[in-house]
Amino acid sequence: MNLHEFQGKSILKSYGVAIQEGKVAQSVSEALQVAKELSSETGTKWFVVKAQIHAGGRGKGKVIETGCNGVVIAKGIDQVEEKVKGILGGHLVTAQTNENGKKVSKILIAEDAYAPDFDKTSEFYMSVLLNRETSRNIIMYSTEGGVNIEEVAEKTPHLIFKEEIDPKVGITGFQCRKIAFNLGLSGKSLKEMVKFVHSLYSAYVGCDASLFEINPVLKTCDDRILAVDAKVSLDDNSLYRHKDYAEMRDFSEEDPMDVEADKAGLNFVNLDGNIGCMVNGAGLAMATMDIIKQSGGEPANFLDVGGTADADRVEKAFNIILKDSNVQGILVNIFGGIVRCDRVAKGVVQAYKSIGNIPVPIIVRLQGTNAIEAKEIIDNSGLNVHSAITLKDAADKVKELVN
Repeated sequence: MNLHEFQGKSILKSYGVAIQEGKVAQSVSEALQVAKELSSETGTKWFVVKAQIHAGGRGKGKVIETGCNGVVIAKGIDQVEEKVKGILGGHLVTAQTNENGKKVSKILIAEDAYAPDFDKTSEFYMSVLLNRETSRNIIMYSTEGGVNIEEVAEKTPHLIFKEEIDPKVGITGFQCRKIAFNLGLSGKSLKEMVKFVHSLYSAYVGCDASLFEINPVLKTCDDRILAVDAKVSLDDNSLYRHKDYAEMRDFSEEDPMDVEADKAGLNFVNLDGNIGCMVNGAGLAMATMDIIKQSGGEPANFLDVGGTADADRVEKAFNIILKDSNVQGILVNIFGGIVRCDRVAKGVVQAYKSIGNIPVPIIVRLQGTNAIEAKEIIDNSGLNVHSAITLKDAADKVKELVN
């Protein structure tokens, strides 16, 4: 689950990580009030106005309606209204969005952490994530903060450092100091960075995150270390332990199909192909996608209905698949182990009739308990549904459909 910057920063702050202070607003009047409060609390005279969407590259992105960037500076409280109007309610296009961009419903008003002497500040990059090759968490960091880290890694890989954490020990003081030394720090800023790294790693582990990315980490002119940005992704499977974090989920930022599938309890991933898939079991789903590929088609989705493929779940799955205008056909591939095939077949027929006119053909391959009875139900339904028993039968029917 992805979080907005202001949400990620709130988690960081709760673990003792120093952040660029700011408050979120959803209207111009609220933004003005927030700016006044922020000025009173921090003494800041300038304000950073940041669009809050689930996409990177906001500073270089453009709001379609106004041409404004997604991150701008208001040089005084009298400029806040103008800057907010240029972003809030518009559609921001960045390198990580499509051409239509994402609507900005929230903006973050933050303090100017670079004052009073911009030339004496430094920007670093830092992230915490899992190295899947070693099954260990790593801290990746660089002196080249505030820019595209992928470009830095490609052109100047020697500027990217990695620190691997032993899960039996956790992060050590030596490792925190090593990171600070590699970033060229000394004195107060080194001590601040040691504390920052330790707290950042504690936040990553404590909230069951899959990614914490801080770009940039700022060394201020008075040698404080602050998180100026925060990209945070939490592990969905751990949210039952973090009810407060689960409430941070912004459904408006997610694909409506993903949201609907999640509410229905279906495991769903949207893809770019032309053949919809409905399967029970992740392994069978992967095999089904292989069948579609070998038959000349492209899978339009990964959809696992689980072990209870009853009429209600099948209907919900059909409705989700059919929202994709690229779908030219649907392959239902169910193994009847716990659930009987004839029950699934009745569910398919009932769901088909409940939905009404389904504009694409459906191939149903049912194998396992009562597979023969299930085939008879499908064949005698009088609907635009084609039955298959073996994987080869299903593949042949997909190939015929694609051709």
